[in-house]
Amino acid sequence: MKTGFKLVLITLPIAAIGAGVLAFFVSNSPPPARIELAERAYAVRVISAETHAITPTFIGFGLVSPARTFEAIAEVGGIVEYVNPGLRDGQILPAGSVLARVSPADFNLAIAQASANIRAAEARLAEIEVSEANQRAALEIEREVLSVKAADLARAEALFAAGTVPQTARDNARTAHLAQRQKVQSIEGALALLPTQREVQSEQIAVYQVNLASAQRNLERSELTLPFTARVAAHTVEVGQFLKPGQTAATLDGIEQAEVLVQVPLSDLRSLMQMDSGDSVSMPLDPTRMGEALRDLGLTAQVRLRLGDDVVNWPGKVDRISGGIDPKTGTVGVVVQVDAAYGQADSGNRPPLTKGLFVDVMLSAPPISGIVLPRSALHDGQVHLADADSRLRLIAAEPHFVQGGIAVFTSGIEVGNRVVLSTPSPVIEGLLLDPHPENDLMVRLLAEDAAQ
Repeated sequence: MKTGFKLVLITLPIAAIGAGVLAFFVSNSPPPARIELAERAYAVRVISAETHAITPTFIGFGLVSPARTFEAIAEVGGIVEYVNPGLRDGQILPAGSVLARVSPADFNLAIAQASANIRAAEARLAEIEVSEANQRAALEIEREVLSVKAADLARAEALFAAGTVPQTARDNARTAHLAQRQKVQSIEGALALLPTQREVQSEQIAVYQVNLASAQRNLERSELTLPFTARVAAHTVEVGQFLKPGQTAATLDGIEQAEVLVQVPLSDLRSLMQMDSGDSVSMPLDPTRMGEALRDLGLTAQVRLRLGDDVVNWPGKVDRISGGIDPKTGTVGVVVQVDAAYGQADSGNRPPLTKGLFVDVMLSAPPISGIVLPRSALHDGQVHLADADSRLRLIAAEPHFVQGGIAVFTSGIEVGNRVVLSTPSPVIEGLLLDPHPENDLMVRLLAEDAAQ
């Protein structure tokens, strides 16, 4: 069959039948369903803002050292004749214990010599008193004799003038008178020297008394006595050893108080002061003023020693600033004291807080009440909220302080606000949200904060 006849008799009828069937189905089919355009809500995690009281804390580390240390330094030299049997490293000695004693023989000799010198000087002083009494009595006699000699001279002068006696008799009377005057003058001169001699002897007695006091003081210094209850850290003295003046016989650490020097970042202390004052304050750089400002904050301290999985605690107190700011690390040395560090030791459970232990110290300020949120809720100075219509709201909010995984707000956020934790993308004000409460998050964060 030719091609033209095939096209007319076969192909065209089939195509016509297909078109008719298609037209039939199209005309009898229902119209397509219309999809309404609707806004899509973004699923986010939210929490409800609540008020809690949070204690600001700062953790520092340091080594334990005794608050008081006593070095038994010899003030006098000599042979050691006694050493306390308890003077051994690690032993605890009570206050008033004699640590060591130097032989007192030399000091007793010095005391005896000074005492003998005092007695001799006092005897000479008594001799001067007796001599003065004798000289005054002799002076009275010699003055009477001088009066007689003066009368004899006057008669001789009168008789010589009348021509009754020769000149020789007058000269003899004058010579006798002059000799008697010389005796009187000699006694008066001796009496004039007695006050000076008495003063010299008095001063000599004072010198001997000083020597006696010095010898007695050296005798007292021959004993090295412990002024307070302490633990022996080191000793270098034994019986029979010659102890030189200035030599350290032993070193002891007081057990009444222990100290820990904690290095705290300056920024943390500044933040703490701002928490207390409520506004920006300047940090005093003078150590005395800085210590006063630190004590005014009412900080409490907890000294903690980690023994494997166990933690041993001692209550402490902030005492002072050590000595300013470390320019290399930017930290401030805060001295924390622990009272009765040895007396608080429990049998087998708590070791004594001895020198050299590496501990951490938790400094705590008074609690601050405010809205507590996860730290992750902060977004470049903003907090995202879901309003009553579940739409995204962006508000500016600065936390009062941030600690660990939480942030505390005292303004800008109200109780009951739904805070968005997971940020939608993109962040658009008014974006429709699908909030999903995260009820256990804050409970977990608060428990972690309390556990630190």
